[in-house]
Amino acid sequence: MAELEVEVSAAEFGIDHERIGRLGTHLRKYVDDGRLPGVNVLVSRGGKIVYRYMHGFRDMERNLPVESDTIYRFYSMTKPITSIAAMQLYEKGLLQLKDPISRWLPAFSDSQVFIGGDALHPETRDAAREITVHDLLTHTSGLTYHFHMANAVDEMYRRAGFDWTTTPGDLEKQCDVLASLPLLFDPGTEWNYSYSTDVLGRVVEVISGLNLDTYLEENIFRPLGMVDTGFLVPEGQESRFASCYYPKGKDKRAALLDDAQRSRYLRQPVGLSGGGGLVSTLADYHRFTQALINSGVLDGRRIIGRKTLEFMTRNHLPGGVDLTEYGRPLFSETTYDGVGFGLGFSVVIDASKAKVLSQEGEFGWGGAASTAFWVDPVEDLTVIFLTQLLPSSTHPIRPEMKALVYQSLL
Repeated sequence: MAELEVEVSAAEFGIDHERIGRLGTHLRKYVDDGRLPGVNVLVSRGGKIVYRYMHGFRDMERNLPVESDTIYRFYSMTKPITSIAAMQLYEKGLLQLKDPISRWLPAFSDSQVFIGGDALHPETRDAAREITVHDLLTHTSGLTYHFHMANAVDEMYRRAGFDWTTTPGDLEKQCDVLASLPLLFDPGTEWNYSYSTDVLGRVVEVISGLNLDTYLEENIFRPLGMVDTGFLVPEGQESRFASCYYPKGKDKRAALLDDAQRSRYLRQPVGLSGGGGLVSTLADYHRFTQALINSGVLDGRRIIGRKTLEFMTRNHLPGGVDLTEYGRPLFSETTYDGVGFGLGFSVVIDASKAKVLSQEGEFGWGGAASTAFWVDPVEDLTVIFLTQLLPSSTHPIRPEMKALVYQSLL
Protein backbone atom coordinates (compact mmCIF):
# COMPACT_ATOMS: atom_id res chain seq x y z
CA MET A 1 0.00 0.00 0.00
CA ALA A 2 1.52 3.28 -1.14
CA GLU A 3 0.55 5.16 2.01
CA LEU A 4 2.76 2.83 4.09
CA GLU A 5 5.92 3.34 2.07
CA VAL A 6 8.74 5.47 3.50
CA GLU A 7 7.88 8.95 2.26
CA VAL A 8 11.01 10.96 3.05
CA SER A 9 14.65 10.60 3.99
CA ALA A 10 14.93 9.85 7.70
CA ALA A 11 17.78 12.35 8.03
CA GLU A 12 15.60 15.06 6.47
CA PHE A 13 13.29 14.66 9.48
CA GLY A 14 15.98 14.41 12.13
CA ILE A 15 16.46 10.65 12.33
CA ASP A 16 19.77 8.89 11.71
CA HIS A 17 19.15 6.32 8.95
CA GLU A 18 21.74 3.86 10.18
CA ARG A 19 20.72 4.08 13.83
CA ILE A 20 16.99 3.63 13.17
CA GLY A 21 17.94 0.50 11.24
CA ARG A 22 18.91 -1.03 14.57
CA LEU A 23 15.18 -1.31 15.31
CA GLY A 24 14.59 -3.78 12.49
CA THR A 25 17.79 -5.67 13.23
CA HIS A 26 16.69 -6.16 16.83
CA LEU A 27 13.11 -7.17 16.01
CA ARG A 28 14.33 -9.60 13.36
CA LYS A 29 16.05 -11.65 16.05
CA TYR A 30 12.71 -12.24 17.80
CA VAL A 31 11.30 -13.68 14.58
CA ASP A 32 14.33 -15.66 13.44
CA ASP A 33 14.67 -17.54 16.73
CA GLY A 34 10.95 -18.31 16.81
CA ARG A 35 9.85 -16.08 19.70
CA LEU A 36 7.55 -13.99 17.48
CA PRO A 37 5.67 -15.08 14.36
CA GLY A 38 6.30 -11.78 12.56
CA VAL A 39 6.73 -8.06 13.13
CA ASN A 40 5.32 -4.96 11.45
CA VAL A 41 6.52 -1.53 12.57
CA LEU A 42 6.06 2.05 11.43
CA VAL A 43 7.73 5.27 12.61
CA SER A 44 6.51 8.68 11.49
CA ARG A 45 7.82 12.17 12.20
CA GLY A 46 6.46 15.47 11.05
CA GLY A 47 3.50 13.70 9.52
CA LYS A 48 5.71 11.61 7.21
CA ILE A 49 6.60 7.93 7.37
CA VAL A 50 10.35 7.80 7.99
CA TYR A 51 10.82 4.10 8.78
CA ARG A 52 9.06 0.83 7.95
CA TYR A 53 10.04 -2.74 8.74
CA MET A 54 8.23 -6.03 8.12
CA HIS A 55 9.58 -9.52 8.72
CA GLY A 56 8.20 -12.98 9.38
CA PHE A 57 4.77 -14.50 9.05
CA ARG A 58 1.18 -13.54 9.65
CA ASP A 59 0.36 -17.27 9.49
CA MET A 60 3.24 -19.61 10.33
CA GLU A 61 1.28 -22.79 9.63
CA ARG A 62 0.52 -21.71 6.03
CA ASN A 63 3.82 -19.83 5.46
CA LEU A 64 1.97 -16.59 4.73
CA PRO A 65 4.21 -13.52 5.22
CA VAL A 66 3.48 -10.31 7.06
CA GLU A 67 2.26 -7.70 4.57
CA SER A 68 1.29 -4.05 4.74
CA ASP A 69 -2.42 -4.89 4.72
CA THR A 70 -2.29 -7.72 7.28
CA ILE A 71 -5.24 -7.62 9.69
CA TYR A 72 -4.46 -7.95 13.41
CA ARG A 73 -6.30 -8.37 16.71
CA PHE A 74 -5.77 -5.03 18.39
CA TYR A 75 -7.23 -6.00 21.76
CA SER A 76 -6.72 -3.09 24.19
CA MET A 77 -5.59 -0.68 21.48
CA THR A 78 -9.38 -0.50 21.07
CA LYS A 79 -9.57 1.44 24.35
CA PRO A 80 -8.23 4.81 23.09
CA ILE A 81 -10.74 4.70 20.22
CA THR A 82 -13.71 4.04 22.53
CA SER A 83 -12.43 6.77 24.85
CA ILE A 84 -12.37 9.23 21.95
CA ALA A 85 -15.97 8.21 21.16
CA ALA A 86 -17.08 8.98 24.72
CA MET A 87 -15.33 12.35 24.67
CA GLN A 88 -17.06 13.22 21.40
CA LEU A 89 -20.32 12.93 23.33
CA TYR A 90 -18.79 15.08 26.08
CA GLU A 91 -17.99 17.74 23.49
CA LYS A 92 -21.68 17.74 22.46
CA GLY A 93 -22.81 18.31 26.04
CA LEU A 94 -24.42 14.88 26.26
CA LEU A 95 -22.44 13.77 29.31
CA GLN A 96 -20.24 15.20 32.02
CA LEU A 97 -17.23 13.42 33.46
CA LYS A 98 -18.64 13.63 36.98
CA ASP A 99 -21.94 12.06 35.95
CA PRO A 100 -22.74 8.74 37.65
CA ILE A 101 -23.06 6.04 34.99
CA SER A 102 -26.32 4.88 36.61
CA ARG A 103 -27.89 7.80 34.73
CA TRP A 104 -27.72 5.54 31.64
CA LEU A 105 -27.04 2.14 33.23
CA PRO A 106 -29.38 1.95 36.26
CA ALA A 107 -28.02 -1.43 37.37
CA PHE A 108 -24.89 0.38 38.66
CA SER A 109 -26.88 2.57 41.08
CA ASP A 110 -26.27 0.42 44.16
CA SER A 111 -22.78 -1.03 43.75
CA GLN A 112 -21.25 -3.11 46.54
CA VAL A 113 -17.54 -3.35 47.46
CA PHE A 114 -15.84 -6.65 48.26
CA ILE A 115 -14.37 -6.65 51.80
CA GLY A 116 -13.80 -10.34 52.57
CA GLY A 117 -14.80 -13.94 52.14
CA ASP A 118 -14.31 -15.78 48.86
CA ALA A 119 -15.86 -16.00 45.40
CA LEU A 120 -18.67 -18.25 46.60
CA HIS A 121 -19.35 -16.43 49.88
CA PRO A 122 -18.29 -12.78 49.43
CA GLU A 123 -18.64 -10.17 52.15
CA THR A 124 -19.56 -6.73 50.87
CA ARG A 125 -20.57 -3.22 51.91
CA ASP A 126 -22.15 -0.28 50.10
CA ALA A 127 -19.77 1.64 47.85
CA ALA A 128 -18.79 5.08 49.16
CA ARG A 129 -20.10 6.63 45.94
CA GLU A 130 -21.27 5.66 42.47
CA ILE A 131 -19.03 5.01 39.48
CA THR A 132 -18.67 8.08 37.24
CA VAL A 133 -17.79 8.47 33.57
CA HIS A 134 -14.38 9.77 34.67
CA ASP A 135 -13.82 6.57 36.68
CA LEU A 136 -14.43 4.48 33.55
CA LEU A 137 -12.08 6.58 31.43
CA THR A 138 -9.30 6.38 34.02
CA HIS A 139 -9.78 2.75 35.17
CA THR A 140 -10.50 3.89 38.72
CA SER A 141 -14.03 2.43 38.73
CA GLY A 142 -13.40 -0.53 41.03
CA LEU A 143 -14.13 -2.98 38.20
CA THR A 144 -11.54 -5.63 37.31
CA TYR A 145 -10.72 -8.26 34.66
CA HIS A 146 -11.29 -12.01 34.76
CA PHE A 147 -7.69 -12.75 33.76
CA HIS A 148 -5.87 -11.00 36.61
CA MET A 149 -6.05 -14.18 38.72
CA ALA A 150 -5.29 -12.02 41.76
CA ASN A 151 -8.35 -12.03 44.01
CA ALA A 152 -11.80 -13.43 44.67
CA VAL A 153 -13.52 -10.76 42.57
CA ASP A 154 -11.55 -11.84 39.48
CA GLU A 155 -12.78 -15.38 40.15
CA MET A 156 -16.35 -14.15 40.44
CA TYR A 157 -16.02 -12.66 36.96
CA ARG A 158 -14.90 -16.01 35.59
CA ARG A 159 -17.75 -17.82 37.33
CA ALA A 160 -20.17 -15.30 35.82
CA GLY A 161 -19.09 -16.24 32.29
CA PHE A 162 -16.29 -13.79 31.45
CA ASP A 163 -13.39 -15.40 29.59
CA TRP A 164 -11.11 -14.70 26.62
CA THR A 165 -13.55 -16.32 24.19
CA THR A 166 -16.92 -16.12 25.96
CA THR A 167 -19.10 -13.52 27.67
CA PRO A 168 -22.40 -13.66 29.58
CA GLY A 169 -24.17 -12.15 26.56
CA ASP A 170 -24.34 -8.96 24.50
CA LEU A 171 -22.91 -5.69 25.78
CA GLU A 172 -26.10 -4.75 27.63
CA LYS A 173 -26.17 -8.13 29.37
CA GLN A 174 -22.46 -7.94 30.19
CA CYS A 175 -22.96 -4.62 31.94
CA ASP A 176 -25.91 -5.97 33.92
CA VAL A 177 -23.75 -8.89 35.09
CA LEU A 178 -20.81 -6.62 35.96
CA ALA A 179 -23.15 -4.39 37.95
CA SER A 180 -24.34 -7.39 39.96
CA LEU A 181 -20.80 -8.29 41.06
CA PRO A 182 -18.95 -6.48 43.86
CA LEU A 183 -16.36 -3.82 43.10
CA LEU A 184 -12.75 -4.40 44.05
CA PHE A 185 -12.57 -1.00 45.81
CA ASP A 186 -14.49 2.26 46.15
CA PRO A 187 -14.64 4.19 42.87
CA GLY A 188 -11.93 6.79 42.51
CA THR A 189 -9.63 5.39 45.19
CA GLU A 190 -7.29 3.15 43.12
CA TRP A 191 -6.30 2.34 39.54
CA ASN A 192 -7.01 -1.16 38.27
CA TYR A 193 -7.02 -2.36 34.65
CA SER A 194 -10.54 -3.55 33.97
CA TYR A 195 -13.72 -3.83 31.92
CA SER A 196 -14.20 -0.09 32.46
CA THR A 197 -13.88 0.73 28.77
CA ASP A 198 -16.36 -2.00 27.82
CA VAL A 199 -18.88 -0.37 30.15
CA LEU A 200 -17.95 2.99 28.63
CA GLY A 201 -18.82 1.54 25.22
CA ARG A 202 -22.29 0.71 26.52
CA VAL A 203 -22.67 4.28 27.78
CA VAL A 204 -21.82 5.46 24.24
CA GLU A 205 -24.52 3.16 22.86
CA VAL A 206 -27.23 4.35 25.24
CA ILE A 207 -26.50 8.05 24.79
CA SER A 208 -26.06 7.91 21.00
CA GLY A 209 -28.84 5.42 20.33
CA LEU A 210 -26.46 3.50 18.06
CA ASN A 211 -24.73 0.15 18.43
CA LEU A 212 -21.06 0.69 19.23
CA ASP A 213 -19.86 -0.62 15.85
CA THR A 214 -22.16 1.77 14.00
CA TYR A 215 -21.17 4.72 16.18
CA LEU A 216 -17.44 4.13 15.68
CA GLU A 217 -17.87 3.63 11.94
CA GLU A 218 -19.83 6.87 11.50
CA ASN A 219 -17.83 9.07 13.86
CA ILE A 220 -14.24 7.80 13.75
CA PHE A 221 -13.49 5.14 11.14
CA ARG A 222 -15.25 6.69 8.14
CA PRO A 223 -14.06 10.27 8.83
CA LEU A 224 -10.46 9.03 9.14
CA GLY A 225 -10.62 6.61 6.20
CA MET A 226 -10.05 3.56 8.42
CA VAL A 227 -11.46 1.07 5.92
CA ASP A 228 -10.32 -2.18 7.54
CA THR A 229 -11.21 -1.56 11.19
CA GLY A 230 -14.14 -3.20 12.94
CA PHE A 231 -15.26 -5.92 15.32
CA LEU A 232 -14.79 -8.73 12.80
CA VAL A 233 -12.63 -9.46 9.77
CA PRO A 234 -14.40 -8.06 6.67
CA GLU A 235 -16.04 -10.70 4.49
CA GLY A 236 -13.72 -11.79 1.70
CA GLN A 237 -10.60 -10.57 3.54
CA GLU A 238 -9.99 -13.68 5.66
CA SER A 239 -6.69 -14.46 3.89
CA ARG A 240 -5.23 -11.19 5.21
CA PHE A 241 -5.93 -12.06 8.85
CA ALA A 242 -3.01 -13.02 11.11
CA SER A 243 -3.04 -16.05 13.38
CA CYS A 244 -2.36 -15.47 17.08
CA TYR A 245 0.30 -17.31 19.08
CA TYR A 246 1.48 -17.96 22.64
CA PRO A 247 4.94 -18.70 24.10
CA LYS A 248 5.54 -22.42 24.53
CA GLY A 249 8.26 -24.06 26.60
CA LYS A 250 11.29 -22.56 28.29
CA ASP A 251 12.55 -21.07 25.02
CA LYS A 252 9.15 -19.35 24.54
CA ARG A 253 8.79 -20.28 20.89
CA ALA A 254 5.58 -19.05 19.29
CA ALA A 255 2.90 -21.77 19.18
CA LEU A 256 -0.53 -21.50 17.59
CA LEU A 257 -3.28 -20.12 19.86
CA ASP A 258 -5.95 -18.85 17.45
CA ASP A 259 -5.97 -20.04 13.82
CA ALA A 260 -6.72 -17.14 11.49
CA GLN A 261 -8.95 -19.31 9.30
CA ARG A 262 -11.05 -20.61 12.21
CA SER A 263 -11.01 -17.61 14.52
CA ARG A 264 -14.09 -16.17 16.25
CA TYR A 265 -13.10 -12.85 14.64
CA LEU A 266 -14.47 -14.19 11.35
CA ARG A 267 -17.99 -13.98 12.83
CA GLN A 268 -20.08 -11.18 14.29
CA PRO A 269 -19.33 -11.14 18.04
CA VAL A 270 -22.07 -11.61 20.63
CA GLY A 271 -20.87 -8.53 22.49
CA LEU A 272 -19.08 -5.49 21.05
CA SER A 273 -16.04 -4.97 23.27
CA GLY A 274 -15.09 -1.32 23.48
CA GLY A 275 -12.17 -2.41 25.63
CA GLY A 276 -10.60 -4.97 23.33
CA GLY A 277 -12.71 -6.12 20.39
CA LEU A 278 -11.33 -4.40 17.30
CA VAL A 279 -9.33 -5.83 14.44
CA SER A 280 -7.43 -3.41 12.24
CA THR A 281 -4.37 -2.85 10.07
CA LEU A 282 -1.18 -0.85 10.34
CA ALA A 283 -2.46 1.59 7.70
CA ASP A 284 -5.72 2.21 9.54
CA TYR A 285 -4.19 2.67 12.97
CA HIS A 286 -1.56 4.94 11.44
CA ARG A 287 -4.39 7.20 10.31
CA PHE A 288 -5.73 7.21 13.88
CA THR A 289 -2.33 8.10 15.38
CA GLN A 290 -1.85 10.83 12.76
CA ALA A 291 -5.13 12.38 13.86
CA LEU A 292 -3.84 12.27 17.44
CA ILE A 293 -0.48 13.88 16.61
CA ASN A 294 -2.37 16.52 14.56
CA SER A 295 -4.45 17.59 17.57
CA GLY A 296 -7.52 15.62 16.53
CA VAL A 297 -7.75 16.27 12.79
CA LEU A 298 -6.61 14.44 9.63
CA ASP A 299 -7.12 15.50 6.03
CA GLY A 300 -9.57 18.15 7.14
CA ARG A 301 -11.75 15.75 9.14
CA ARG A 302 -11.76 16.46 12.88
CA ILE A 303 -12.71 13.65 15.28
CA ILE A 304 -11.93 15.47 18.55
CA GLY A 305 -11.15 19.02 19.62
CA ARG A 306 -7.58 20.16 20.24
CA LYS A 307 -8.19 21.18 23.85
CA THR A 308 -10.20 18.03 24.51
CA LEU A 309 -7.31 15.85 23.32
CA GLU A 310 -4.82 17.85 25.39
CA PHE A 311 -7.09 17.29 28.39
CA MET A 312 -7.34 13.54 27.67
CA THR A 313 -3.57 13.09 27.42
CA ARG A 314 -2.59 14.71 30.70
CA ASN A 315 -2.27 12.69 33.89
CA HIS A 316 -5.64 12.39 35.65
CA LEU A 317 -4.49 10.39 38.67
CA PRO A 318 -5.08 12.37 41.89
CA GLY A 319 -2.21 14.59 42.95
CA GLY A 320 -0.26 13.86 39.78
CA VAL A 321 0.93 10.49 41.08
CA ASP A 322 1.99 7.62 38.84
CA LEU A 323 0.53 4.12 38.52
CA THR A 324 2.99 2.69 41.03
CA GLU A 325 1.57 4.96 43.71
CA TYR A 326 -2.08 4.60 42.71
CA GLY A 327 -2.42 1.31 40.87
CA ARG A 328 -2.45 -2.36 41.74
CA PRO A 329 0.65 -4.22 40.45
CA LEU A 330 -1.27 -6.39 37.98
CA PHE A 331 -1.28 -7.03 34.24
CA SER A 332 -1.40 -3.92 32.08
CA GLU A 333 -0.12 -2.61 28.78
CA THR A 334 2.46 -0.24 30.27
CA THR A 335 5.02 0.03 33.03
CA TYR A 336 3.96 1.70 36.27
CA ASP A 337 6.91 3.80 37.47
CA GLY A 338 6.88 7.34 36.11
CA VAL A 339 3.74 6.68 34.07
CA GLY A 340 0.37 8.26 34.80
CA PHE A 341 -3.00 7.73 33.18
CA GLY A 342 -5.25 10.12 31.31
CA LEU A 343 -8.63 9.55 29.70
CA GLY A 344 -7.96 6.35 27.77
CA PHE A 345 -4.19 6.71 27.41
CA SER A 346 -1.10 6.09 29.50
CA VAL A 347 1.00 9.25 29.88
CA VAL A 348 4.74 9.49 30.64
CA ILE A 349 5.16 11.95 33.50
CA ASP A 350 8.73 11.16 34.65
CA ALA A 351 11.01 9.38 32.19
CA SER A 352 13.85 9.04 34.70
CA LYS A 353 11.58 7.33 37.21
CA ALA A 354 10.27 5.05 34.46
CA LYS A 355 13.91 4.15 33.66
CA VAL A 356 12.93 3.87 30.01
CA LEU A 357 14.23 6.29 27.38
CA SER A 358 11.11 8.29 26.59
CA GLN A 359 9.62 11.78 26.59
CA GLU A 360 7.45 13.44 29.21
CA GLY A 361 4.04 14.04 27.66
CA GLU A 362 4.26 10.99 25.42
CA PHE A 363 1.01 9.02 25.42
CA GLY A 364 -0.13 5.67 24.08
CA TRP A 365 -1.25 2.15 24.93
CA GLY A 366 -0.91 -1.47 23.84
CA GLY A 367 -2.79 -4.68 23.27
CA ALA A 368 -2.74 -8.15 24.81
CA ALA A 369 -1.16 -9.71 21.71
CA SER A 370 1.99 -7.58 22.21
CA THR A 371 0.91 -4.73 19.92
CA ALA A 372 1.74 -1.17 20.98
CA PHE A 373 1.72 2.46 19.89
CA TRP A 374 2.81 5.78 21.24
CA VAL A 375 2.47 9.43 20.24
CA ASP A 376 5.09 12.01 21.21
CA PRO A 377 3.85 15.58 20.63
CA VAL A 378 7.18 17.09 21.71
CA GLU A 379 9.23 15.20 19.12
CA ASP A 380 6.32 15.12 16.61
CA LEU A 381 6.71 11.35 16.52
CA THR A 382 4.37 8.35 16.28
CA VAL A 383 5.31 4.68 16.49
CA ILE A 384 3.16 1.58 15.89
CA PHE A 385 4.33 -1.98 16.48
CA LEU A 386 2.24 -5.01 15.48
CA THR A 387 2.65 -8.71 16.07
CA GLN A 388 0.36 -11.45 17.48
CA LEU A 389 1.73 -13.05 20.63
CA LEU A 390 -0.32 -13.31 23.79
CA PRO A 391 0.32 -12.22 26.55
CA SER A 392 2.03 -8.89 26.00
CA SER A 393 4.24 -9.40 29.05
CA THR A 394 6.13 -12.29 27.37
CA HIS A 395 9.03 -10.20 26.03
CA PRO A 396 10.33 -6.67 26.92
CA ILE A 397 9.71 -5.43 23.39
CA ARG A 398 8.04 -2.15 24.31
CA PRO A 399 10.84 -0.62 26.43
CA GLU A 400 13.39 -1.97 23.95
CA MET A 401 11.60 -0.20 21.13
CA LYS A 402 11.56 3.06 23.06
CA ALA A 403 15.35 2.96 23.36
CA LEU A 404 15.83 1.93 19.72
CA VAL A 405 13.62 4.71 18.36
CA TYR A 406 14.79 7.56 20.59
CA GLN A 407 18.50 6.75 20.22
CA SER A 408 18.12 7.44 16.49
CA LEU A 409 16.91 11.05 16.85
CA LEU A 410 19.44 13.60 15.66
